[in-house]
Amino acid sequence: MTLREVLTNGKASVGGWCVVPGSFTAEVMARAGFDWICIDTQHGLIGYDQMLTMLQAVAVAGTPSVVRVPWNDPASIMKALDAGAAGVIVPMVNSAAEAAAAVGACRYPPAGYRSWGPTRAALGVADFSPELANRSVICAVMVETVPALDQLAEIVSVPGVDVVFIGPSDFAISMGFAPRSDEAEHRRRLEAVPQICRDHGVIAGIACGSAELLARWSQAGYTMLAAPSEMVLLRQAAAAMLKTVRQ
Repeated sequence: MTLREVLTNGKASVGGWCVVPGSFTAEVMARAGFDWICIDTQHGLIGYDQMLTMLQAVAVAGTPSVVRVPWNDPASIMKALDAGAAGVIVPMVNSAAEAAAAVGACRYPPAGYRSWGPTRAALGVADFSPELANRSVICAVMVETVPALDQLAEIVSVPGVDVVFIGPSDFAISMGFAPRSDEAEHRRRLEAVPQICRDHGVIAGIACGSAELLARWSQAGYTMLAAPSEMVLLRQAAAAMLKTVRQ
């Protein structure tokens, strides 16, 4: 299935998250059974050349890919899409105007201002066209601050916003809490997001730092759920193994 089909089939999807540069680890994650894979070029240690080979490795496994770009920057968005990403996750979108800018970079005219040059995106797609790309590409905007959440209704009303993706840690910091806090007000505000998204036909996504949080936010109505990164999973598995051996 395409990324759009995965995200709009009415079922919750769980994505793998890659922060470690390297095509092999990306392929391993893609073959683990995740519904989609995100290559994180914002907080991950991944440059453009590494991103490209990781996109290729994920494609070998037949898993849809999305790139979290470093910022709401048209050049970064367009280069990720030209490299073959099926969508982008754009960090720190704080207003409808910023959401519109992200959408515009994802769509060819007249729907946006994406420049033509789908170097890898068009490979193997005989009928690739601006219209096809505009229909298929996913634009996910990250809502990560109190001001952004206060304007959520306006952000989800922007044509072309496919996903609102919540960054819980940055939102906690914006509220004055520790990044991984579990304050009642923090939870209450994030629990209200999925209904607002549904009312506007937008997918609600969220980063989840544990299996428990995957279950919590799925129950709250989020349907694009990001699992902990491969780095976190590796560290946890290694620590658990060592604890067992040393007991």
